[in-house]
This record gives sequence, C-alpha cells and structure tokens, in this order.
Amino acid sequence: MTPKGVGLEWCKKLLMRCFKATGMGIGYNLRVGEWRKTLFFFLCFQSSIRASRGTIGGYFLAGRSMTWWPIGASLMSSNVGSGLFIGLAGTGAAGGLAVGGFEWNATWALLALGWIFVPVYIAAGVVTMPEYLQKRFGGQRIQIYMSVLSLILYIFTKISTDIFSGALFIQISLGWNLYLSTVVLLAVTAVYTIAGGLTAVIYTDALQTLIMVLGALVLMFIGFEKVGWYEGLQEKYSTAMPKIIVPNTTCHLPRADAFHLFRDPVTGDIPWPGLIFGLSVLALWCWCTDQVIVQRSLSAKNLSHAKGGSVLGGYLKIFPMFFIVMPGMISRALYPDEVGCVDPDICKRVCGAAVGCSNIAYPKLVIELMPDGLRGLMIAVMMAALMSSLTSIFNSSSTLFVIDIWQRIHRKASEQELMIVGRVFILILVVISILWIPIIQSANSGKLFDYIQSITSYLAPPITALFILAIFCKRINEPGAFWGLMVGLAVGLVRMIIEFIYSTPSCGEEDRRPAVLKDLHYLYFALILCVLTVIVIVLISLCTPPIPEEKVSDFYPHFQQERSDIVPQRTTKVKAWAKPPCWKMLYLWFCGLSTAPTPMLSQEERAALEQRLTSIEEKPLWKTVCNVNAIVLLTINVFLWAYFG
Repeated sequence: MTPKGVGLEWCKKLLMRCFKATGMGIGYNLRVGEWRKTLFFFLCFQSSIRASRGTIGGYFLAGRSMTWWPIGASLMSSNVGSGLFIGLAGTGAAGGLAVGGFEWNATWALLALGWIFVPVYIAAGVVTMPEYLQKRFGGQRIQIYMSVLSLILYIFTKISTDIFSGALFIQISLGWNLYLSTVVLLAVTAVYTIAGGLTAVIYTDALQTLIMVLGALVLMFIGFEKVGWYEGLQEKYSTAMPKIIVPNTTCHLPRADAFHLFRDPVTGDIPWPGLIFGLSVLALWCWCTDQVIVQRSLSAKNLSHAKGGSVLGGYLKIFPMFFIVMPGMISRALYPDEVGCVDPDICKRVCGAAVGCSNIAYPKLVIELMPDGLRGLMIAVMMAALMSSLTSIFNSSSTLFVIDIWQRIHRKASEQELMIVGRVFILILVVISILWIPIIQSANSGKLFDYIQSITSYLAPPITALFILAIFCKRINEPGAFWGLMVGLAVGLVRMIIEFIYSTPSCGEEDRRPAVLKDLHYLYFALILCVLTVIVIVLISLCTPPIPEEKVSDFYPHFQQERSDIVPQRTTKVKAWAKPPCWKMLYLWFCGLSTAPTPMLSQEERAALEQRLTSIEEKPLWKTVCNVNAIVLLTINVFLWAYFG
C-alpha cells in the first residue's frame, strides 16, 4: 500500500472510532441513536434558552453580540445548503471545474460586504435591507417592493430548491416516504427557529458547518483514492461516457475544457466574461444585499467582528471546489451510465428527468462509496445542510415581513405582537414549502444549479445596481430608484417567462428556443440588466429634484428623521408585577417574551445604547489584523484562479 493509502486508511479508522464514540453514523444500536437525537435536540433547546429572544433586536439580530467565528461559519452554512451540494456537484459532473468559480468569486463579494456595505448599514442603524433603502431615499414604495421581491426570490431560488434537493437526497439514499420525511424535517427546523431566534440559528449554523465540512472532506478523500487522485480523475473523467448514447450527437462526451475555469466567451457553457463580470453582479446581490446573508454580519458586536466573519467566510468558500465540485466529477467518472446518461428514456428511469441525471452525482457517490458509519455521517451532513439553509431563510423572511410589511399595516403594533407575528409567518412559510414539493418534482431539470443561478440573473441585478448607486452616488433619488427597479423587473420577468415557456431540449432534440434565450447566456443577461438599470436610475434621477444635501453624505447616509426603535428594547414604566401561571409562562417563553417586567432605561442610557449600536469605530490592532487577513485571502484567491484557469 502506498504512503497515501496508509495515511488514508489510518484517518478512516480514526474517524470511525470517533463516530462510534460520539454516536455519529447509522447502523449502531438503538440506544446510541437515541442519545444522538437527544444531544441534538438538547443543543437546539439550549440555544433557544440562551438566545436573546425577548426583543426585536435580540430575536432578529442576536442582540448584536455575535463574534467573528460564528458569523463566518454561519455565512458559509447559510449559503452552502443541500441545494448547493446537489447543484454544484451535478454541474461539476456535467461540465467540469468552471462552476467552482461561483464559489471563488464569492471571496471578493464577502470582503466588499465587510469593508464597504456593512459599515453603511451599521451607521444607518437598520435591521433589514429594504429599511435601509427607505431611510436612504424616503417613502415606502421601494421598501415594500424590495420586501415582496425578496420573499419571491426566497421561494423561487432558496426554499423550493433546498426542499427539492433535500428530498432528492432522502429518496435516493434512504428510500423514505418523500413527503413524510420533508414534513418532519421542516417541522423540526421550524420549531427551533421559532423558539430560538437568530442566536439559535447562528450557533446551530456553526455546529452544522463543522459537520458538513468534516463529512464532505472524508468523502472527497475516499473518492480521490478510488479514481487515483487528481491525475486519475483527469484521465477517467475524460473517458466517462455512458454505454447507451444518442446517435449523431456529442452530448455524451465530456467537455474538452472540463479542467479549466476560463472558457470560450461564445461557445463555453460558462463563458469567462460572464464568470468574471456577470457573476460579480449576482455575487454582490447574494453577499452584500440579501437579507439572509447580511443579517448575520449585522449581528456582530462591532465592525471588526463583522469583517472577521467575512474573512472567515471567504476562507471557507475556497473549499467547495474540492469537496463538492470535484466529487461530482468523480461520481461521473465512476458511474457514467447513471450520472452521465443522455438517452431520455434511460434518464427518466434513473432519476425521473429526461434531460439528464447529473443532479444525483453527490448522493450516488455517498451511497456507493461510504461505509455504513460514514454513510450515516454524510446523511447527517445533508440533513444539516438542508435544515441550516431553511432556518436562515425562515428567520430572515420573518424579519422582512415583520419589519417592512406588518409594521406598515399596523403602525402601533406592540413588540409582543411583532414577535408573535414573526413566528406565525414562519409557520406559514412551512406550509407553503410543503405545498411546493410537487411543483418542484414536476419541474425537475437536468442542472439544479443552472436553475438557481438563471432565476437569480433575471430578478437580482436591478437590486445590485440600486444598492451600488445608493452608497456611492448621492445624486440618486427616490423616483429614479423606484422606476429603475420597475424597468429592471419588467425586463427580467420577460426573460424568465420565456425560459419557462421554452424548456431545455433533451439530447438529440432540435433547439427551438428564441435566440435571446439560447444565444444569450444568463450571466451575460445579468450584466446587461444591471447596466440597463443603472442607466434608467441615473437618467430619471437627473431629470427629477435631488434629495436635500443635508440628508445625504458623500458615503454614509445621514438621516434627519428619528430612527425607528428596533434594536433597543421598548421601555415602559414598571407596574406592580405578579408571577403569571405556568401555562402563560410556557406561552411567553415559546414566543420569546420576557416573564419579568421590562427595566426602564434613562434618556442617557438609551442614547448611549443607540450610539454603540451604530458605531463603526475599530481598535487599530484588530483593524490591522482584519486588513492583513483580507490581503492574504485575496492573494490565495488570485493564485487559485490562475492555477486552474
């Protein structure tokens, strides 16, 4: 056995002993399985108890007390859900390494989040992104528009795809009833999200990130050993063709440029200009303006911790290329007849989708390669990924609805009402998610990741354009911002509707789609849509009166109106208090409401609290540490782009 083989075998034995000792994996006795479940629910319960849940700031922003490491882990975990495991590995199996560029591009956007966008949001004293736009431009229509559009994006690109990919994994790996499994998962996810708030979500995300990375790395090493490491993968992938092909076609052949990031700008499946410029538009939306992601950074105790979280998230985003994309390619190299099928009838029989079965690449690898104990670990990894992503979406969607929509309907809503409405809205999302399952099954496509990114390309670029202009151009006003969003949305919806009408043809079928669909890559469309939105916003803003100079600074907005009292706890005079009955105390705990009277803050204490929560000052030492780490991260990122380019 080679030294590499000896080392791998030793690692596997050590991991197996650890998993047996901790109860991870399946196939062990029932008592161990029960202890594992008990430990998991205890951790969720403990997070719920320890979470600062009694105020809007505590429930939605974790009391703004989080440190850099759980923020960075949560940034990673919130983005790398089961949809990304299935989608990245599937697209890697179908087309090679280029899809890994989506992950490495995120590094630049994450640093932009910590160094450019978060300071603005903190100084503005906001909880949600639509709230920032309302304070920046005034009025309500942009804020409501953004909230509704964000919720639509969550349903189309996050909730639906995560549930579909998680259900696909369960179906392939365990053979459980699809609907029962999904209902149970959603129920558990919703319970500890409702009971815990953002603190529970972030700490659970940190734990699940560790599980995901560990399990995926184990599978990566086993897969590489199976194919003969990287050199063996290059050889086997290049010849990974199914036995049954469609005559007179080339769709069964692996791409000649499969091991390169930069591909032809015209004929490439992911053209390099789109990967660099078009993808940057989507990355800025995802990492710098999306409520799910930004909410984690806004929970930081200060700006340095927010930056540290961005840096850690950037380091973690280096690894999906190696433990998700490359294992997807390994899966095709080992199982070309299933993962690389091209005949519509065979594909329909293998995975239920006539256009291809690349989506099963990662689950197939888990089922075929992992031994019993480690297979249980990977099942836990995928379930953790699904639950992590859904908890993030549920919590952030609840925040958007409560702060930006419900408060507009009920302006005098008490804090107790807001807390209860937030939890009820999560339950509504759970119901919608369950009802969405058959729709996702019927819309099963060959490449899940392409579906996610294409929908994002049609709806997100106008938002990216608006946030960039809002921060860097003080001349932009509310009419320009609103009508720019409307024009961008209209153009994006036209392209999206056309794509739903004209489905992707199977191998051997004639492509009858319009030229705007088949010849214009969605990444190019994202870049064009962003530029178009910028032009419309600027032109309309120049043709309408500007916002008064005193209300907008050169970089950080300065707001004359009084900020809404969101983060600090609302105060009232303390009345005579008696201990409520047990049933009411249980109800108050579940809703995150305090069972004790609220202490009263003086005017000076309230001012000091608001000053702390909106401060962007940093200690020189930690500012330098963050800057140096950011430079190191960018250096590594550029090297990887050049090496695999």
